[in-house]
Amino acid sequence: MNISGNTIFIPGATSGIGLALAQRLQTRGNLVVIGGRRADLLAQLRADHGFGTVVIDTTDPASVSNATADVIARYPELNVLLAMAGIMRAEDWTTPGFLADAEETVITNLLGPIRLIAALTQHLQTRPDAAIITVSSGLAHTPLRVTPTYNASKAAIHMLSESIRLQLQPAGVQVIELVPPAVRTALMPGQETAENAVPLDEYADDTIALLESEPGASEILVERVKFLRYGEVRGDYPQVIEALNRSDVHARS
Repeated sequence: MNISGNTIFIPGATSGIGLALAQRLQTRGNLVVIGGRRADLLAQLRADHGFGTVVIDTTDPASVSNATADVIARYPELNVLLAMAGIMRAEDWTTPGFLADAEETVITNLLGPIRLIAALTQHLQTRPDAAIITVSSGLAHTPLRVTPTYNASKAAIHMLSESIRLQLQPAGVQVIELVPPAVRTALMPGQETAENAVPLDEYADDTIALLESEPGASEILVERVKFLRYGEVRGDYPQVIEALNRSDVHARS
């Protein structure tokens, strides 16, 4: 992926990692269109930063269809999708109360990106230097005890990325997977101030630097996530699981 000269659509960029990356990508000479559910917040971000904006709820198939059609109509040079939206919920599978959170996690974290990609794949194949950027997690590779469905949804995104890359790269669409560690955002209670989570600016800066230095990369792995990503490869997977689950926040380095 070229780091500049793109038109990039980022659903889920009204806060956290999505917003941090949107700001940095814009300063690198990209036209950035952000999406989210709150029209008032989008209007404020448009005024503050000059982003293009579109209201979108990735849990609603009609909203995805309408919003992506709107983005293509207004920004026909769109060539990069960064599917950022996601949720993370603690679940207790020893009780029946986890099911609603589990279902919402699958809809948001897995069906949402699938719907976005499905809506934009045909258009992206017509654009030069096209790319789809997915967002998994270190927890796709090492499970955090308290978030079973989140872990599973991110493992699915990892394998989805691996699989669609085989089909789309020959068609001219690069598939890049961001694999964050825990980052200081509001994704989970207490995570914004967790000492063992990576500061948001540090993660965003490192991610942009890797995208720039490794334009052909299939995975973007900051140093702090490699502990989780490569446990099985190194042969210390049981020790990685134990170390991860001594903490409530998934940010071992």
